Amino acid sequence: MKGNKYKIISLFSGCGGLDLGFIKEGFEVIWANDFFKEAVETYQKNIGSHIVYGDITKIPSNDIPSECDILLGGFPCQGFSVANTKRSMEDKRNFLYKELLRLLRDKQPKFFVAENVKGLLSMQKGQVIEMIVKDFKSLGYYVDYKLLKASDYGVPQHRERVIIIGNRLGLKNPFPKKTHGLCNDLLNENLKPYVCVKDVVGHLADVRTRDASFMLDGVMIHNHIARTNVHDKFWGRKHSIDQHEICDYLKFWRSQNTYSTKQIDEHFGYAHTAGHWFRKDNNSGSIPKAQDWWELKRLLRFDDTYDKAVTEFELKEIKFEQSLRINNWELPSDTITATGPEIHPNKQRRMSVRECAIIQTFPNDFIFYGSLGNMYKQIGNAVPVLLAQKIAKEIFKELKNHDKS
Repeated sequence: MKGNKYKIISLFSGCGGLDLGFIKEGFEVIWANDFFKEAVETYQKNIGSHIVYGDITKIPSNDIPSECDILLGGFPCQGFSVANTKRSMEDKRNFLYKELLRLLRDKQPKFFVAENVKGLLSMQKGQVIEMIVKDFKSLGYYVDYKLLKASDYGVPQHRERVIIIGNRLGLKNPFPKKTHGLCNDLLNENLKPYVCVKDVVGHLADVRTRDASFMLDGVMIHNHIARTNVHDKFWGRKHSIDQHEICDYLKFWRSQNTYSTKQIDEHFGYAHTAGHWFRKDNNSGSIPKAQDWWELKRLLRFDDTYDKAVTEFELKEIKFEQSLRINNWELPSDTITATGPEIHPNKQRRMSVRECAIIQTFPNDFIFYGSLGNMYKQIGNAVPVLLAQKIAKEIFKELKNHDKS
């Protein structure tokens, strides 16, 4: 440590949830990296310009600061395989994970914290996590991992994440103690009650979503955006239609005219789109747009059987899919995901960007940038700031005690 703060290098930083938690506990992030452009913009404008946008595999270790006490990284889990039990750091299928190992080897931080999804524990029947631990240990680190539920630490969300902590100081790896729980656990474990959705976003329930920032009860509210409201309308097909039936129908008429899919692609000037009209495997098939349907009809000379079903449209109200669970006011939220927010408890709209950010315990003055979808993605990919802060606090204490001894 130089000066008064422990130095951090952060990989796969995203918009900075994990980093921000450590900053709040007195650490200093001196270098960070991500390849998600909008997340980097959000990070730069909220946390600092020390984040570098780019492919980590193309950044030499010498271009990264050497003075590092801690390495952070929520590494992607794609590419892991245990088919080769002698897999090493040189296995190209694990190149992103390999970058975390590379920086551990080259920078020799005192501690590292890695984060991943719960599914990592069950990959290849548990062999992947054991392989990861073995790799970390081969670099001289004492390594432990735990599945932490964010709601157990004051986050208003039942989000479970695998946290891997390692150190090369010979210390016990510190994990935060549970502070919150269900009502029937409170007396037995001296816990606080779970923080619920209503506790943190109830004040926004009846506030109209809008693009612009606004003041509410003396607090500036940013990113209270949720364009998909239950009253929104869209142009949809007027008649019920079975894509498999359309596919079989088109394939029949194509065979009658001896056209190949490639020839039809070339006729329309599409690269591959037309091929999906003649396919129904793996949900990859699609129904032609109305204008394409009429051109197909001219080309293949088919009858009028499906003309109305394919080409007649009307304005429809959006109906939320049943798979999108509705948050309960009186409980912590379900996991905020990167693919899209859940329905608000009032059932009138999806959770706004700001509401999702609050549930992920980002501060009110943390502003997200990019498209609406990319803002949701940034938040869903992040480590809850409060959970990161609880982890950081324990590591800070261990480092301080070690420095005093």
